[in-house]
Amino acid sequence: SFSLGPLLTTGAVEALLTCASDELKAIYLEKMITGQWTGTMNLTEPQAGSDLALIRSRAEPQGDGSYRVFGQKIFITYGDHDMTENIVHLVLARLPDAPAGVKGISMFLVPKFLVNADGSLGARNDAHCVSIEHKLGIHASPTCVMAYGDNGGAVGYLLGEPNRGLEYMFIMMNEARLGVGLQGIALGERAYQQALAYARERKQGRDAITGEALVSIDRHPDIRRMLLLMKARVEAGRALTYYTSGLLDRVHATADPAERKRWLYLAEFMIPIVKGGGTEMGIDVTSLGIQIHGGMGFIEETGAAQHWRDSRITTIYEGTTGIQANDLLFRKLMRDGGATARVVFGEIQATAEALAASPRPELQTFARSLGSALKAWVAATEWLGASAQNGYSAVLTAAVPYLHLAVTVSGGWFMGKAALAAAAHLDAGEGDSAFYRRKIATACFYADQLLPQARAFSETVQAGDRAFAGVEDVLS
Repeated sequence: SFSLGPLLTTGAVEALLTCASDELKAIYLEKMITGQWTGTMNLTEPQAGSDLALIRSRAEPQGDGSYRVFGQKIFITYGDHDMTENIVHLVLARLPDAPAGVKGISMFLVPKFLVNADGSLGARNDAHCVSIEHKLGIHASPTCVMAYGDNGGAVGYLLGEPNRGLEYMFIMMNEARLGVGLQGIALGERAYQQALAYARERKQGRDAITGEALVSIDRHPDIRRMLLLMKARVEAGRALTYYTSGLLDRVHATADPAERKRWLYLAEFMIPIVKGGGTEMGIDVTSLGIQIHGGMGFIEETGAAQHWRDSRITTIYEGTTGIQANDLLFRKLMRDGGATARVVFGEIQATAEALAASPRPELQTFARSLGSALKAWVAATEWLGASAQNGYSAVLTAAVPYLHLAVTVSGGWFMGKAALAAAAHLDAGEGDSAFYRRKIATACFYADQLLPQARAFSETVQAGDRAFAGVEDVLS
């Protein structure tokens, strides 16, 4: 819950660096970077959730270059609090002459307190939290209904050019989506640690293999299976997040435009995979944590349920799983004719070949599983490309299964890379040998238990919208 405040502030800083005037940067950036002031993103309205074309908030120009902002925003994370001196709201609103739809949205900086010329805080702005939501989880994060302009208009400042607000907001959105993907992974890790500790302490039943009486439940095969599922999926998700963060570092570090574009396209391809995959995994893994606790998992005092309650929002905010899937397909896969996807496929193939060349039999087996999963992903991708020529009905129904396919195979790719690195350290006699053996064992579990799901996801994708024929009658 607490981490959401810095997460959104970081995104707001990136947006200001990209599109704010030098004057606004001088006033706001330093104190946002130091954490003296926090930032928010204000998109959603009662009638405008995922469909931002329905935004009604408006901004009226004033003679001094500022604007008066009017409207209501909902679900605003850290919309109001007393932890910092000021809160900098980035608000989507329409200018009087704006075109209809998403092409008529601009972005405005609206501070909680106005800032004087010398940098000191001035009068309270007409931006107020009118209620705080009562939520399933993330209780320590204030989720606010914000009212702008109830008393004459909130003073705001245009960021960048008119009618490009959605474009600028996506700068924040990409940062937030990567961060929320990591949030799901982190909650999964915490749930795994707690479930593992409980399973080692809780004694129930006999060992099914040795017959030993009253053993800790981590000795029971199904408990071990669930613990390994938690561990393997968290490790795969963490590796994907690190890789994507590294791609973004390369985007900022390289001076060559062509190289920068390559890294940017790869990063943007991976972000919906990290966000969609990390958050769906977080829900699944925290649910397994409750299951391992048995009846005690359903008791709030245990703490296992909180991880699930906190994770449940992650597949909804900053773009639902369905939106991530559509983003992956339409904005990332098809925008360059699949060129970026083919780069990823080539990297996965290289990892499979390196695994196949290993003298270790378990890594050779991994190579076959990864190669088979990659073929399933390639087949689904080619089918989508061909189907899109005949309209988007089949493509749209296949979007989420395709995202799950991409997540599964990408996770296998990095578990394979981890296994290769661990094997190299073992062969060289370096480091913590027990850690490296566990890493290889976890990777092989992923290959045996999770990678085979890729074929099922691929078949689901290629079934298209066949199963949806006549669905109106079914749902009537």
